[in-house]
Amino acid sequence: MPNGSSLVTSGVLHRFREGDLEAFEALFREHQRSVFGWILRMVRNPATAEELTVETFWRIHRARDRFEPERPFAPWARRIATRAALDWLRAQRPEVELTAEMAGALPSASAGDPGIAAEIRSRTALAFARLPPSLRAAAVLAVVEEQPHKEIAAALGISVGAVKLRVFRALRLLRKDLEQQGITP
Repeated sequence: MPNGSSLVTSGVLHRFREGDLEAFEALFREHQRSVFGWILRMVRNPATAEELTVETFWRIHRARDRFEPERPFAPWARRIATRAALDWLRAQRPEVELTAEMAGALPSASAGDPGIAAEIRSRTALAFARLPPSLRAAAVLAVVEEQPHKEIAAALGISVGAVKLRVFRALRLLRKDLEQQGITP
């Protein structure tokens, strides 16, 4: 999302808060791509990210009376997008497949044998999917996407220290799960 480089004026933000549909559409046009990208980083599925982007903007529209026009729109929208993505993650079954992008971030213990490497990716995907959604979101954003802790903290509505703690816990749980499956990370 744009960080301070918004094309939207303060007047548009005030009109949005008052329910002006054109102001909402202007915000949607400016922030749709970045909201989609943020959600995609968390859910790892483009079709789901599209659906959740629509859901996010629906939530933004419904929550407009809580928006403070003096504050930047992008971080507020990111927090709402994060909640939508977390809600979706909580509702998912743990058999979610690991994408090729995530697989690249996995340990390559058996890079020489594609069959073994695929099995490790599959087991790691299941271990990752079994993480609690709040830990999974923090780990994806910090470890896989390499987002700054400060940005993750703002999106999740927690402190930077809490982000670090969630990532630490997620990695510890992943390591334990993988070790129980006979895989040494």
